Amino acid sequence: MSLTLDILSARAGHPVEPGELIEIDVDLVLANDITGPLAIQEFDRIGRRRVFDPARVVLVNDHFTPNKDILSAEQAAQTRQFARRQGLPHFYDVGEMGVEHALLPEQGFICPGQVIVGADSHTCTFGALGAFATGVGSTDAAVAMATGRLWFRVPSTILVNFEGQTRPWVGGKDLVLYALAHLGVDGALGASLEFQGRTVSALSVEGRLTMCNMAIEFGAKNGIIAADRLTRTYLDDRPGRPEVGPRIGAGGPRIGAAAPRIGATEARIGAGGPAAGPRIAVGGAGRMAAYTFDAARIPPMVATPHLPSNGVPASEVGDVPIDQVVIGSCTNGRLEDLRLAAAVLRGRKVQRGVRCLVIPATPTVFRQAVAEGIVETFLAAGAAVSTPTCGPCLGGHLGVLGPGERCVATTNRNFVGRMGHPSSEVYLAGPAVAAAAAVLGRIADPEEVVT
Repeated sequence: MSLTLDILSARAGHPVEPGELIEIDVDLVLANDITGPLAIQEFDRIGRRRVFDPARVVLVNDHFTPNKDILSAEQAAQTRQFARRQGLPHFYDVGEMGVEHALLPEQGFICPGQVIVGADSHTCTFGALGAFATGVGSTDAAVAMATGRLWFRVPSTILVNFEGQTRPWVGGKDLVLYALAHLGVDGALGASLEFQGRTVSALSVEGRLTMCNMAIEFGAKNGIIAADRLTRTYLDDRPGRPEVGPRIGAGGPRIGAAAPRIGATEARIGAGGPAAGPRIAVGGAGRMAAYTFDAARIPPMVATPHLPSNGVPASEVGDVPIDQVVIGSCTNGRLEDLRLAAAVLRGRKVQRGVRCLVIPATPTVFRQAVAEGIVETFLAAGAAVSTPTCGPCLGGHLGVLGPGERCVATTNRNFVGRMGHPSSEVYLAGPAVAAAAAVLGRIADPEEVVT
């Protein structure tokens, strides 16, 4: 069985098969200031007066906050009033708010074996801690808030293995962009994407969160990584963890590296650039496709407009001048990401004419970055540092692009108009590449800056 089948079978109370429709309990329901108001409206239409468990419904005002206009203020007010009316202990607003997919793991909400749904597609981030986590529509979120249950079609599984030691400046973002370049944005459509291998086992939890965050960019239902000792250490370090572990009957933690799955069909992909590798159809019930990548051959990557799958080595993009750099988001706004960007920017200046925006993903990350002198490094380099927000990632505020402008961003999507004007362009990259681009005013490999 795959990890996802393990968890869903435990929750359903019987072995499940890909394609099967099941209705099961969920452990946590998440919504934000964009999707929350819609879910609240549907919740009220259902006629339930109370949520199934106030401790297991989390609302985070993070997308258009601090509010950019009257409409966003009205949306935030709706979630605020609902949280007060329902007595939700886990409502996060300005001052406490962080980008939801970075905030919940940091605050200890996520445990191995959980079933988590969120009214946001990047809820799949939480699979990095061994949970089954997937994005749902606001109507489904409303049903989950009301009943604590939801239906699912059991997904098939695609295994993505990374073996070998990573190069300097290469992290989870580069690994996932490389895999995307081979599989494509529909390469795991509706499937569970399970990342494994020695490279993944050696990766930090922050790097794993980055990889699972972008599972949805493959078209996957969820991304997941087996819990191991590193996971356990990360969870043990969460102070004051909320009591939101797996509900009775749920699958327990899975400790240790994932073993190879019987029946998998494997394509081993090694040398060469990110041109599409072999495509393998997912087999029938209980069978999976598997891809293996040699991490030692993966360079710092960039996804060019207008698809996350347009991955190429940063050193091969060519002379592409830029107008803006964004370092942050639920993909790469954690402390490890800021440390990496600061290592490139330290003692250097942002190129004149380039706007460099740094957005710590949570207040805790912000405070730690201040304490370590990272924020001072950014300010000395000429970057602007913002309060936590999703802001520019979705073209919301604090970094919206004008006509024809180019941005290198550590976010997860670069669709047409994603960050502003339809004629603008977004290049996706990891923090080191983004910081190097800020220094040189063009897309660059970090080794061009730090020698």
